[in-house]
Amino acid sequence: MAALTQTRSHSGHKHSHTHHHDNVYLTSQNKNDAGVRITRIGLYSNLGMAIAKGVGGYVFNSKAMVADAVHSLTDLASDILTLATISWSLKPPTDKFPAGFGKIESLGSLGVSSMLLFGGIWMGYGSLLTLYGHFFLDPAAAADLLTHAHSHGHGHDHGGDAIPSIHAVWLAAGTVAIKEWLYHATMKVARERKSSVLSSNAIHHRVDSLTGIVTLGVILGANIFTNAGWLDPVGSLLISLMVVKAGAENTVSSLFELADRSIEDEVKVSVQKQARAAFETIINGSEIELRDVTGVKSGQNYLVDLEVAVPRGWAIETLGNAEQQIRERVGGKVRGVRRVRVRFVSQDVTVEKFDEFIPGDVSPRSSPEPEEDENNHNHNHNHNHHNGNGDHKSK
Repeated sequence: MAALTQTRSHSGHKHSHTHHHDNVYLTSQNKNDAGVRITRIGLYSNLGMAIAKGVGGYVFNSKAMVADAVHSLTDLASDILTLATISWSLKPPTDKFPAGFGKIESLGSLGVSSMLLFGGIWMGYGSLLTLYGHFFLDPAAAADLLTHAHSHGHGHDHGGDAIPSIHAVWLAAGTVAIKEWLYHATMKVARERKSSVLSSNAIHHRVDSLTGIVTLGVILGANIFTNAGWLDPVGSLLISLMVVKAGAENTVSSLFELADRSIEDEVKVSVQKQARAAFETIINGSEIELRDVTGVKSGQNYLVDLEVAVPRGWAIETLGNAEQQIRERVGGKVRGVRRVRVRFVSQDVTVEKFDEFIPGDVSPRSSPEPEEDENNHNHNHNHNHHNGNGDHKSK
């Protein structure tokens, strides 16, 4: 026997992973929960500030504030899309979707990050047009160029390089204060709950606070210094670059996830640690060797594959018990793991990595379908040829 192998899936196991479901903060109806409360406050704040900054940027003639409002809208779109996809992505697998629905969240993430990326590029384009008109064109040509920029949705014309109103400062300062409060309040709950999703939300609030500080700075600078109307489009350009950076990083991450790139090394280390801890609870567990950990990320779900070497003489019942212990330990202790497949191999055999993967140049040659089709073709050809001869003779 070349190797003892057994592969079993972890779809549909019954034990609970309550610590995995941090995203319940986004969908739970328990409004008394601290995590739910601060998350909902953040959502409502994003909506209110997006509207306030959009209206304020228009009224006070601040391109930087309008750009910041667009940033807030993309954040809000991300939150809404997360709410729409999170419960769907956590559904158990079905016959038609044996790997679960985690990729639904990956697709949603790609959609939002693409919006963020192209929205940032569009904002930056408008800001560059404004700066080009300010520094390189005469006033009449600059006015025509600005009209072109504004017609593409970058604001409204207040006449050339009109500086933003000083009243915009209060609105910008207010948004920074709110976002800083949300950052500290959300991070406090995140540390208490050891929640990664709340921690991510808190950091997002901090990024929004920084963009608000940029907006505040350019409005003050444009009002303090003479001939500083160019500061506002510069601030808008800086914010657009922040948005483009975040959008590009999230887009690349979503594409890698959809392409089934391997799980992060940090997750692999956690899986290895918990799998070896499970060995200690198994009879003769000291004889077990963990040879490989692979897997892919599907939305917020990790689908993990383990290769475990055991003595050749182990019975099926012993293997089944070992598998159950490993699955329960890894699934119960590693955040995000939704499926664990264990492949057992004999310790006295070295199995080549990815030996279960059938290369594309081998599969067509070894598949019986082409040969069967060829036989059918020859049979039909001979049959038709025979009929043709018979018809010829009958004539």
